[in-house]
Amino acid sequence: MSFAVLTRNGVRLRYSDTGEGLPVIFQHGLGGAEAQVAGIFPQLDGVRRITLECRGQGQSEFGPREQFLIADFAGDVEALIRHLGIERPVIGGISMGAAIALRLAAGAPQRYAGLVLARPAWLFAPAPENMHAYALVGNLLQSHAPDDARRLFAASSTAARLAALAPDNLASLLGFFGRPDPETFGALLAAIAGDGPGVSEAQTAGLELPALVIGHDTDLAHPLPYAERLAGLLPHGQLAVITPKAIDPAAYTRDFRAALETFLLTFG
Repeated sequence: MSFAVLTRNGVRLRYSDTGEGLPVIFQHGLGGAEAQVAGIFPQLDGVRRITLECRGQGQSEFGPREQFLIADFAGDVEALIRHLGIERPVIGGISMGAAIALRLAAGAPQRYAGLVLARPAWLFAPAPENMHAYALVGNLLQSHAPDDARRLFAASSTAARLAALAPDNLASLLGFFGRPDPETFGALLAAIAGDGPGVSEAQTAGLELPALVIGHDTDLAHPLPYAERLAGLLPHGQLAVITPKAIDPAAYTRDFRAALETFLLTFG
């Protein structure tokens, strides 16, 4: 694994670049980092996997708060692709990473060889209901000390619902209260939760790219119907329904890797 830094408009952004062959740009989810992708990406000869740690996540700098938007994160990924001189990569990601990938593919489909949308958290509208918990955590971090914010969130009806229906989502959110610079990280969470990919249903339906959509149930932040809807809209979309992480983390990882490996091998 090798890491390097891309500086864009004065903001230092760390990225990983590993392997050789088919270039695959694969982005992490909101609050995640390179390690999240490394944990689910298959080990394949002939594949070069590149992951940019988005602003304020992993080892990347926050930069200006007005640039905490999916469009800005997508612009950073596009800048990295140009910086590395990569032509027609497969573009994909998890959750927020899927939104970034969809935005890039819809904006210039001729630049990409394929598309992977894993556990999508958005369809087309900004601030979907399933992102409410992220916005709540972000707002609490901006208005309270981290320990108080965590206590208030843990006592909320939102946390109680997650504990009953999507414990993995709850565990991820509780981990956010220990982040460095919690107030700025809270602003990032709230901004992304209130944003959207900026892509229309018609644009998605017109994407003539090989596409894989991965989803599972027992996940309120990434509803399975979103994955089903996107796979149905994409002209060459295929849906892989995998074991929920909340039910069996090892099976989730195994299923995720298998689905992604099968798809990537089609690019020969």
